[in-house]
Amino acid sequence: MNWNLTDDQRMVRDMVREFVAAEVTPNAAEWDRDKRFPTEVFEKLGELGLFGMTVDEDNGGAGLDLSGYCLALEELARGDASTCVAISVTNSLFCAPLQRYGTAAQKARFLRPCAGGEWLGAFCLSEPEVGSDAAALKTSARRDGDDFVLTGAKAWVTNGAVCGAMLVFAVTDPDASRGRLSAFVVPADHPGVAIVHEEDKLGIRSSRTNQVAFDECRVPGEWMVGEEGQGLDVALRSLDGGRAGIAAQAVGIAHAALELTLSYVVERQAFGGPIGRFAGLQGELATMATHIRAARLLYLRAAWLRDHGEPDTMAASSAKLFASEMANRVSYQAVQMHGGYGYVTDYPVERLYRDARVTTIYEGTSEIQRLVIARQLIAAAG
Repeated sequence: MNWNLTDDQRMVRDMVREFVAAEVTPNAAEWDRDKRFPTEVFEKLGELGLFGMTVDEDNGGAGLDLSGYCLALEELARGDASTCVAISVTNSLFCAPLQRYGTAAQKARFLRPCAGGEWLGAFCLSEPEVGSDAAALKTSARRDGDDFVLTGAKAWVTNGAVCGAMLVFAVTDPDASRGRLSAFVVPADHPGVAIVHEEDKLGIRSSRTNQVAFDECRVPGEWMVGEEGQGLDVALRSLDGGRAGIAAQAVGIAHAALELTLSYVVERQAFGGPIGRFAGLQGELATMATHIRAARLLYLRAAWLRDHGEPDTMAASSAKLFASEMANRVSYQAVQMHGGYGYVTDYPVERLYRDARVTTIYEGTSEIQRLVIARQLIAAAG
């Protein structure tokens, strides 16, 4: 594996870093406090081409590989995890499956506008009564002539209230096992689609997380993404790429927490000098930095495998598991080293601490990642 960044990867990383420093980091605390989705910033992000980073140029995207995309997500998360997750879902869980499985007509109608920055995408898999067990979904898609009629509810839909279209997974064959689900691309303003709830969250508070209801929502058969019964494969393949992105997000949160802590321990005076001179704190800082670097290598390896057509399921789950739990530990230590100041909103580490928490939950909990990794290990041993 070659760990030298390409010119394109370096250019995108530096462009996003510069934009985040100017437009995102200075405003993240206010957006979090007000729970405000910053539409004006997403318009600029769309103009920069960040809605379709891995989409090929023929479909209006930037044609970036997954490694470069993950580096961009890390930079976004260093400024604001809420902004990062909206971009991550649009790229990994909407654009990527449409590019891989979509028809030419679907790409023209749904992929190109998203990749071109006209709208965000959403991913409707989880349901109110169903968490990580995708095989137990209840939302149904009943065939009616050349159409399908969707009925049910989806939960934890990032971008639900601000997207232009969503990828929806529904049961088309309740008697099947693996082939019971199919995927559909549905415009957000389509008849029968309704936003029924807005979640009030611990962290990533300026992102929109919604419940979405489908009430006899009639969609044409040509909006099915992939083959009938292929929905679970579409979902799992998309989540593998998404998990590398969440690992990158976690690294970005942790990196920001470390940078803020380094600045604090150099400036904070106690017992006759800066607290950074104490060996105990220095040891913690070294551990934090080492774990961040290790997590970055894990997500880059997972992305590299996907970019080169190699199996990446275990690598993506390993990266997501390690990076998300690392971000929680690092942000915890950042708050601890700030003492009382780490507990108040005047200092950004408390927001990073709250934002890090969800990285062990969405796009597959840590428990699910361990299950995926263990199954891969056992299958390889057999």
